[in-house]
Amino acid sequence: MQAVVGDHVVVEGTRPGTMRRDGEIVALHHPDGTPPYDVRWDQTDQVTIFFPGPDTHLVHPQAGAGPR
Repeated sequence: MQAVVGDHVVVEGTRPGTMRRDGEIVALHHPDGTPPYDVRWDQTDQVTIFFPGPDTHLVHPQAGAGPR
């Protein structure tokens, strides 16, 4: 998995009752875009270091899409 700053992380809940989490990558730890990432989570606005698991995918914002 490779990312750039500004990509969005989506973590799908794999168990019943587990919430989906969304966040924005605000910093990379490796220049090639491999994990871990610093993610600002939408639900809490908190930034944490994140190691993606198999329930994670990235959404790359489209160029010129405007503000979210």
